Amino acid sequence: MAASWCTISSPSTSEGVSLTAAKERGQLVFLEGLKSCLDLWFGEQEEQSGQANPLQFISKSTSDLRALFDFVQVSLTPASSDSWKGPVLLVDDLSVLLSLGATPVAVLDFIHYCRVVVCSQLKGNIVVLVHSNEDSEDEENELVVNSLCHHSDLILWVEGLATGFCKDVHGQIKITRRVSLELTGEQDVVQIYQYKIQDKNVTFFARGLSAAVL
Repeated sequence: MAASWCTISSPSTSEGVSLTAAKERGQLVFLEGLKSCLDLWFGEQEEQSGQANPLQFISKSTSDLRALFDFVQVSLTPASSDSWKGPVLLVDDLSVLLSLGATPVAVLDFIHYCRVVVCSQLKGNIVVLVHSNEDSEDEENELVVNSLCHHSDLILWVEGLATGFCKDVHGQIKITRRVSLELTGEQDVVQIYQYKIQDKNVTFFARGLSAAVL
């Protein structure tokens, strides 16, 4: 929702993945949030297939995300038994909904119903991007982040180095596998890696094993 189609599709092409081709084959449905907002603000909204603008809540007094959920449900519902096996819903990023005026409860309800449809009914997965930091004073955003972490099977926490800038290490990623959700009595598995962003890929390595150290 936060990026345009050009921003998303261009980098993927350089990596050998054509999102445009996937979109033409019906394997990808992309919601351009900025365009949807502009359509509402400047009165250029055009309903397609009888569906309202997914972000119509920004023009109303209540933060009802039903239209956005309906868009997700219609987009991911398989037309035949041979399509949409294991669909993936990518939300980039969820914090935008809060910035547009949606309440934390409405955002969490939206994710809950998406989880029911995508994960339970269609046996797929949901990947959500949110932003947070320890010093944040945005209580609504932190409420959403904490709730998402509580219900997630896998958490990827990406942050910069606490020691500041380094030419060979750009940050670290903490991977938490929520084994505790399976009620087996086991503790969550936590792995921490550092990374370096390169021209066309990202290199990951254990802490202390960067090129600068070795």
